[in-house]
Amino acid sequence: QVQLAESGGGLVQPGGSLRLSCTASGTIFGNNVMGWYRQAPAKQRELVATITTGGNTNSADSVKGRFTISRDNAKNTVYLQMNSLKPEDTAVYYCNVRQLLDNYWGQGTQVTVSS
Repeated sequence: QVQLAESGGGLVQPGGSLRLSCTASGTIFGNNVMGWYRQAPAKQRELVATITTGGNTNSADSVKGRFTISRDNAKNTVYLQMNSLKPEDTAVYYCNVRQLLDNYWGQGTQVTVSS
């Protein structure tokens, strides 16, 4: 089993920045994919960005150039640096870990972009 602990959400003005963190604990294998997804009210959960153990990244077009995903393998932690935030980035952000055939989710952290 894998447990995920997220932090870093909050309220920010448009154009501002936030940094999300997620630390995984439990049975962590050497090869996995960590990432962030988000779900806005009345919308489906969508991919924000993912990163492999080797550092290969993938991100949604809507966040390219504004959000940066990174990870510290020694700490089993993934980060999401969010810059130039827009009101449409408002959502609950979920940390995700995929390893072997298993898929784990954090409880989510609220990000609200509003003036």
